[in-house]
Amino acid sequence: MLSTSCYLRTWERFVSEGVLDSNRLNKRIMESWHRCKKDQVNPYLNKGKHILTNELLDIQREKNSFLLEVASPQLSRMNQSIKESGMMALLVDPDGYVLSLSGNEKILEEAGKINFVEGVCWTEGEVGTNAIGTALKTGEAVMIQGTEHYSIASHKWSCSAMPILNEDGKILGVLDISCPVEYFHPSMLGMVANLAYTIEQEMGVRSYKKELALTQHSIELAETYPDLPFIVCNHKEMIISASKQIRKKIPQSIGMALAEFLNHGYQIKKENPLLSKEDNRVSGKCLFLSENHEPNRLFPASMPSERFDFKGERGISESFHNTLHKVKLVAPTEANVYISGETGVGKELIAMAIHENGFRKKGPFVTINCGAIPKDLMESELFGYVDGAFTGAKRQGHKGKFEQANGGTIFLDEIGEIPLAMQVALLRVLQERRIVPIGGTKSISLDIRIITATHRNLEELVNSGSFRKDLYYRLNVYPIHVPPLRERIEDIPYLVNYLCSKNNWNIPVTEELLNRLKDYNWPGNIRELQNVLQRLTILLAEGPLDYVKVLNSMHSQPVTRHDDFPTWEEPGKKGFKENELTIREKIQRDLMIEALQKSRGNVTAAAKLMDIPRSTFYKRLHRYGI
Repeated sequence: MLSTSCYLRTWERFVSEGVLDSNRLNKRIMESWHRCKKDQVNPYLNKGKHILTNELLDIQREKNSFLLEVASPQLSRMNQSIKESGMMALLVDPDGYVLSLSGNEKILEEAGKINFVEGVCWTEGEVGTNAIGTALKTGEAVMIQGTEHYSIASHKWSCSAMPILNEDGKILGVLDISCPVEYFHPSMLGMVANLAYTIEQEMGVRSYKKELALTQHSIELAETYPDLPFIVCNHKEMIISASKQIRKKIPQSIGMALAEFLNHGYQIKKENPLLSKEDNRVSGKCLFLSENHEPNRLFPASMPSERFDFKGERGISESFHNTLHKVKLVAPTEANVYISGETGVGKELIAMAIHENGFRKKGPFVTINCGAIPKDLMESELFGYVDGAFTGAKRQGHKGKFEQANGGTIFLDEIGEIPLAMQVALLRVLQERRIVPIGGTKSISLDIRIITATHRNLEELVNSGSFRKDLYYRLNVYPIHVPPLRERIEDIPYLVNYLCSKNNWNIPVTEELLNRLKDYNWPGNIRELQNVLQRLTILLAEGPLDYVKVLNSMHSQPVTRHDDFPTWEEPGKKGFKENELTIREKIQRDLMIEALQKSRGNVTAAAKLMDIPRSTFYKRLHRYGI
């Protein structure tokens, strides 16, 4: 390979002189070489030096039995094609030890010459820059060829590796496909990425099944011990079920961390491990409780002091866990965050998670929908006004949203709807961190974090001239995208369970129901899913339901009305087409639907929630076809 001879000269100069031309190498490889140099890794190492004994390797395999159990069938399925391609596949644990190795016999024999065998430790610290060790170090997919490797042991090899992550983003291991450089194929990295993703998905499914089994355990416990307070925790010490007494006293207990729960006045009286019926392993535990008037005294010392708070449901999808990983990274910083995503995906929950995991979490979290404020009121709503600032102003003046958020976080939702004049004012606030209320002469210093969001494409608005480029770059310091529900279908069982628990909806969750929900495209995302579940709850009060019939009414377009159950009507049936609405009208319609949900369909209460006259609310109901 031409690139290999070029890299060889680059490698020789770096090893001998410590000089590296940044244009010669991929950034990740260059960073790894510098780490190896700093850690004094031997570049002339010609084979792996640290191999576990059979006894120690068995111990290491037992520690990682879940990874092996899930990954082995997937590797067996691909083994024939890996053999025919002149390659080998390796499963590596988080410590860098090769747990299993399979593939082409001749290639395995060549690998043995450099001790690339089961039980060897193949980290950066042991053998220098390599796909396995560098993937473990960076948490990213890596492809390294020939003399891009730091030690000469791997100079004749081409390797591609991908970390295998759990639902919390923790590395459970690494999958690697390697071959001599002459057998290299561009699809290697894609092959290993697809295989690793399949293993992650299977792990998620198995974890979900274990949680269902734990829930079944808790039902049996409730029948056996109807008068005893208890909770059931999974392997991450998150509460997935609780006795009736606990749920009544602490409604939000489901989904709470055990450590947090114990701060609510309970102590553990007895702990029983719960075994999986499939493999007889501990999959969770049941904790019998008694009330404790000194709740902090028994705070478990084993629980980490730092935890990540997220009030929604995480699910198992890679796309949403990537989003949460970004939230974890940015929350402790001062960076402005811009959240993008469709209507109904939960952008406000993400903003709240950033606030609650940052150092301003004890301060206020103030949210404002910029698309729902009339242009002539926006300045007073954001910046406030002093007494006598204008006709009709409150006698004591009014604190604007920015001042209300002082010491905490302000979340500006639908920032794409803010007019150009206000964009200039907002830019000034970002630069100076001070505001002057309308009619005032004194400026007010601000100590706030600013988070913005929109379902619109801000780059397109910048290009069209309706959004200032300088403001866009100020807000878009750290972008986070929230995926739509159709891109995280595997999360639907978790979301259904979470929403039903949160709202005390007693819906029999059958496989048929879940399959029907997974088949739908969800244009309204999680908000629409919540509406569907609420509707099913209402219909269940009238008697048993035919899920197929009810949910078909949601899938079919146009939707008709049946005598035995109500259905949603297609927008347009009452004199309007949704695509003819302005952005503001669409937002207004969403807010009305949300207000009706919160008020359980009470129009008077919904109008009060929106702070508009009931007559206006009725007019908009008819206008928007709700």
